[in-house]
Amino acid sequence: MILDALLLQLGYNATLVTIGATLLGMAAGVGGTFLFLRKRALVSDAISHATLPGVGLAFMVMVLLGGDGRNLLGLLAGAALTAGIGLLIVHWLTTRTRLAEDAAIGAVLSVFFGFGIVLLTVIQSLNVGQQAGLEGFLLGSTAGMLRADAVIVAVSAGLTLVLVVLLRRPLTLASFDPEYAAATGQNVERTDLAMMGLVLAVTVVGLKIVGLILIVALLIIPPVTARFWTDRTDVVVLASGAFGGGAAYIGAAISAGVPDMPTGPIIVLAGFTLFVVSLLLAPQRGVLAAYLSHRRFQRRVHLRQGLLALAQGQPIYEKLTLRLLRRAGWARKDGVATDEGRARAGKALLDETRWQLVRRDPSFEAAAALYDGLLPIERVLTADQIVEIDKRIPAPQGVPT
Repeated sequence: MILDALLLQLGYNATLVTIGATLLGMAAGVGGTFLFLRKRALVSDAISHATLPGVGLAFMVMVLLGGDGRNLLGLLAGAALTAGIGLLIVHWLTTRTRLAEDAAIGAVLSVFFGFGIVLLTVIQSLNVGQQAGLEGFLLGSTAGMLRADAVIVAVSAGLTLVLVVLLRRPLTLASFDPEYAAATGQNVERTDLAMMGLVLAVTVVGLKIVGLILIVALLIIPPVTARFWTDRTDVVVLASGAFGGGAAYIGAAISAGVPDMPTGPIIVLAGFTLFVVSLLLAPQRGVLAAYLSHRRFQRRVHLRQGLLALAQGQPIYEKLTLRLLRRAGWARKDGVATDEGRARAGKALLDETRWQLVRRDPSFEAAAALYDGLLPIERVLTADQIVEIDKRIPAPQGVPT
């Protein structure tokens, strides 16, 4: 069943929901990258929670007008309205008062969410018979989604993704280097509002699939995951979209293939799985890469200390050091240096003496700053500089200069 869902073999409606969720995940991943770069992830939390009263108000208005209170387009319009109001309030409190952004976000988030819960409670007490299913906007639910609803989600997610792609350049510049963006004449404040507007659009579109509580995870987890794999901003944006789309695709497919499985939480768990894999296996920033790099560094330190000990005729007590020297062919089992080991040890001791002279000479200050005890001196100093340093090394006693 799950395989059929992953291969889009569960029917037109389930396929449409999966495609819509994938487009939503891509838009959320790309849009969330700019929030991540601007260190404004909590703003998305305020926007998402501010959608709840809009859902309740839109339902009540549509019922009073004699329409279907669960019309998805109307509910999303109401959610967008109150989310926009919440966003403007956060912006006003941040720019026009002394409140910090996190305090403004906390105030808006709690007040709007509390108001939304009150409205949902009132709606549940109404005798209209259409209020069932509104709680699905909290955690997301695709069960029973009509074809028209699936089309609305898919088209809206696609349009949002297009907008994010069109605005990616100014958003990237303002997110990565706002001072430079302002110096080039870009209105950074307006760009920030555009970014928040895109996040608002992603949040509203994702209400039915992921829910207002979990949409924040879909906005933040993909860019954090992508950051493990690259340092380039444009690659982070593309990878974040791919991770977001992949998590949404897998989550929506599993939810469609397994009865009574909530869509939003599964999408978030799929995204978290990709995050954990990246955390562990990313080639440069992953835990495994860091562990292997640390092990290589340890080996280099042991070899360096072992060579210096051989050069100075000192015994080697550390078993790991002796094992590494033997493996490299520089020492025998009893700790005595081989011919190659003596040559290596003499070179290591000479380099150590050279570095001591370099560190004491102010003219070599830049080179001395690179010394870590392991870096070969030939990578820092030119041949002429090394000859100059060697002239300063005092000759051993009893040896004519």
